[in-house]
Amino acid sequence: MSEYLSALAAIIWLITALLPWQPWRAREILEVDKLGTVDLSDVTVIIPARDEALVIADTLQSLKVQGQGLHIILVDDESTDGTAEIALKQKVVGLTIIHSEPLPEGWTGKLWAQEQGLQAVKTPVTLLLDADIHLMPGILASLINKRDSENLQFVSLMAMLKVDSFWEKMLMPAFIYFFKMLYPFALANNPKSKMAAAAGGCILVDTAALQKIGGMAAIKGAVIDDCSLAKKIKQAGYKTWVGLTHGVISQRPYVSLIEIWDMVARTAYTQLLYSNSLLLACTFMMTLMYVLPLIGLVCFSGSAWFFSLLSTVLMLGLYLPTLRFYALNSAWALCMPAIAGLYLLMTWTSAIRYWQGERSRWKGRIYQKG
Repeated sequence: MSEYLSALAAIIWLITALLPWQPWRAREILEVDKLGTVDLSDVTVIIPARDEALVIADTLQSLKVQGQGLHIILVDDESTDGTAEIALKQKVVGLTIIHSEPLPEGWTGKLWAQEQGLQAVKTPVTLLLDADIHLMPGILASLINKRDSENLQFVSLMAMLKVDSFWEKMLMPAFIYFFKMLYPFALANNPKSKMAAAAGGCILVDTAALQKIGGMAAIKGAVIDDCSLAKKIKQAGYKTWVGLTHGVISQRPYVSLIEIWDMVARTAYTQLLYSNSLLLACTFMMTLMYVLPLIGLVCFSGSAWFFSLLSTVLMLGLYLPTLRFYALNSAWALCMPAIAGLYLLMTWTSAIRYWQGERSRWKGRIYQKG
């Protein structure tokens, strides 16, 4: 039995490595191409902010240096820490602050805040920006240039996650790696593919496209709102693109294991469509691909050991491009069996919470099942 399972793991890893869309590579990248004064009067930024006092000043200051004429709408989502007051003190030209109405039934907080901001947008282009995102100078101009040069209506950039603490270095690059495995960027960027993906922290989108799908009301209860929005936009006939960058940086730290655990558990079971069958299949595949090869190297012999070695080499090798993108030591790849095991446990935590009646939680809000 060990030979068959080890061979199956090796075959799956070989197929993964040879897939035409190569989800493990870091090749869909957009960086700052040039600096200079840019006219941004056609762009409105919508920032949903709920208790973001620690980061909102930096986010707004990073927008100030992107160019001239930028419109910014900050929707204060019932903050209790003075987020709006801190935002006003930044004296950002073009800033409008909207105080959110109470959250209606059936909506998630972020999408309701974005919907209220969208109602005030008068420009042809909208930038959906999370409150914790720092934009490097020139990245907004690069986004616009990408949109214009390739006739795109939806461009999304995956923010660089913090990798300062031990747990961040161990687990956060893997979050990007697993996301790209689930949502291969090459497929998502192909207009002929039904695959759609986005990174909700930074999305440049045509305002008309948002209006055509009915605004955020089209996905008002979505937990994975970014990919849900990309899917709606793509289904409406628009061209989308998602990629990596060093020019969009998340300021949100995840210092402890429990913080990362809760972040992953918030959406992991949603990724599996709340399906017990998919949860069991995921458990089998993760164990087969990431845990069994390590066991095989220690306990197996003969062909089973060889297949375990092949699987291990491929497992570690396919993770290296992500580590290089984050400028981390390649030795972190040796942790992949443990990383995969932790992510699997986080997924089970997400499922258990769902079975107990909790669909998701964020910033003091708990969204109940159903």
